Amino acid sequence: MFTRNVTMKLKANSAAEFSRLTEDEIVPLLRKQEGFRDKITLVSPDRSEAVAISFWETQEDAEAFNRTGYPEVLKIVSKVADGTPKIETFELSNSTLHNLAAKA
Repeated sequence: MFTRNVTMKLKANSAAEFSRLTEDEIVPLLRKQEGFRDKITLVSPDRSEAVAISFWETQEDAEAFNRTGYPEVLKIVSKVADGTPKIETFELSNSTLHNLAAKA
């Protein structure tokens, strides 16, 4: 399994909108992608930075999304991102997270 880690600076006072966009627009887009497994989104305590980690069956699936789906995600996050997000891809080594949900 592979992950795509997207790190971005958030515009001032946009963390709530980032969370809404993620839930309402980005996650539905991801669910349509071949090989997509899951997504975790993190926001820094000061609300100025976000990290989105998506999980993919194969590296090829993650790369295909980067070419076909990610341009649409970039359009969506441009409303709240300050600058261009940074993308890194990793191979999943291990995980203890199973059905863990964030507090509202």
